[in-house]
Amino acid sequence: MRKWFAGLAAVVLLAVGTAPAEAAEPGGAKVIRVGATQAMDSMNPFLAVRLVSSSIHRWMYGFLTVPDAKTLQPSPDLAESWTTSPDGLTWTFKIRSAKWSDGQPVTAQDAAWTFTKMMTDDGAKTANGPAVENFASVTANGQDLTIKLKTPQASMLDNPVPIMPKHVWEKVGDIAKYEADSYPAVTSGPYIATEHKKDQYVKLKANPEYWRGAPKIDELQVIFYDNPAAAVVGLKKGDIDLIGRLAPPDFEALKGDDNIVQWNTEGRRATYLQVNHGATTSDNKPIGDGHPALKDPRVRQALHLAIDKQKLVDEVQSGLAKPADGSIVPPMYKDFFWQAEGGAKVSFDAARANKILDDAGYQKGADGIRTMPDGSRKLQFRFSIHTDTPIEDKLAEYLTGWFKDLGITLTTKRLDSSKFTEETGTTALFDLAISGWSVNPDPEEVLATHLCSRRPTASGEGGGTESFYCDPQFEKLYQEQQKELDRTKRAAIIKQMQERLYTDAPVIALYYPNNLEGYRKDRIAGITPIPEDRGMLYGGSSYWPFYTVEAVTADAETDSGSNTGLIIGIAAGVLVLAAAGFFVARRRGGVADERE
Repeated sequence: MRKWFAGLAAVVLLAVGTAPAEAAEPGGAKVIRVGATQAMDSMNPFLAVRLVSSSIHRWMYGFLTVPDAKTLQPSPDLAESWTTSPDGLTWTFKIRSAKWSDGQPVTAQDAAWTFTKMMTDDGAKTANGPAVENFASVTANGQDLTIKLKTPQASMLDNPVPIMPKHVWEKVGDIAKYEADSYPAVTSGPYIATEHKKDQYVKLKANPEYWRGAPKIDELQVIFYDNPAAAVVGLKKGDIDLIGRLAPPDFEALKGDDNIVQWNTEGRRATYLQVNHGATTSDNKPIGDGHPALKDPRVRQALHLAIDKQKLVDEVQSGLAKPADGSIVPPMYKDFFWQAEGGAKVSFDAARANKILDDAGYQKGADGIRTMPDGSRKLQFRFSIHTDTPIEDKLAEYLTGWFKDLGITLTTKRLDSSKFTEETGTTALFDLAISGWSVNPDPEEVLATHLCSRRPTASGEGGGTESFYCDPQFEKLYQEQQKELDRTKRAAIIKQMQERLYTDAPVIALYYPNNLEGYRKDRIAGITPIPEDRGMLYGGSSYWPFYTVEAVTADAETDSGSNTGLIIGIAAGVLVLAAAGFFVARRRGGVADERE
């Protein structure tokens, strides 16, 4: 559920080895290695908000439902079936007969404990708090899990919360401080985490107790690189087998290698500017040091008008993206996608932007820089981006030039992923920041990141905000779409929510990046994208590609011509983003610190 693109913590693959990886050796283990340019923020699913973390946790844990590989509609996972009451307030899920990786049975009590913990512990709400805000009670009876809601909730079958083993996690003291670094982890999904070295790698082995059957490979390794260029070199050398969510320059660098398949499909994320419009905590206390001018919607509108989005697509994204004229939900989700039309569309118009600022009283001084109407402060903004992410530096260059034409100074502030997440999501020590989100098939979660309740508490806990937004109109629409069970009517309300964000501009959508990935066909024999019809591999919203991935065996002949439906697999051990920050699973950050 949160922000993203390439942010990175220091890295290297020492512990995993630097020699070219073999997908499989005669009689040996079948291992797939995936490169990532975003490191795990936490192995604790209650706390992890980065995209790479969410992806890895999808491979490890079961959920009530998962997106169908063909339609992306909810399909059974740990819940093998479900019923709902006529009033839509009571849902009963039948938990299937399955086992945890330690041999203990999966029960409805595990799910009830997981949800109840999130309802009663602020620390446990960090990653997916909004998913349980509408829950009145959760109980278990045998294998039946009953969830009673406060109001009907249309997204109940798209719950993003991984179910945790009660017998393991109930022993944890303070969830907010628990890193879940005891291995092997106890899981119910396709893979079991067996080793994690901060900022370097995560190793996962196939789970023989998985209810669908063990994956076709033995081990997945996710290797964290400290920059996309190094990851691309690693793919070319054979140190890794797959990498996803590449920035255009790194994707283009893969051309010309007969062993590497370039995978270019429609993406599931939006890139946007986060604006500090006057951040507050969940108890409405001011927080941070954002520039006061950004509280003025006229200033935010002027900034929006000063951005030539098509030029950003053409020259920053090398044409491998689509300009965002409205929706924070990408075009691949046609039912929920919204785009401004006619007079409502904010098009590049520097003259109009300047006039808005002139009329609002932000006058230019002798140095050409505007000041607040009362003359108290110049319009000098910081632009927070990630350290060592060239594409964000390039974006900053364009914005700096355009804003200078408005009489606004923009200074680039480079932060590592951890500091970036802290300053743009908790302490609010920023003015403008690069951001974005990988959106799930049901967009409710990405919309929820703009709710009042997602702001951090006074002590800096909980939250998961994408914008520090708290708007009565947006809140009302959010509640309405929750109650609307008719998909068409609900989609219309969700589009109104996106229009509100577009108009008020706590975030300014820039473009929708293509999903750019690369994999070695001499290592990966097959993999199923999601959706299966020309979908995503590394960046998909399900474990399916990694569950189905197959390694090339030593005695197999590689068909260099076909990339039928096995394509790229982020194969086995993957989950990390590259440059633009990968995977989806909500998280906040920026191009580098991707969230799903």
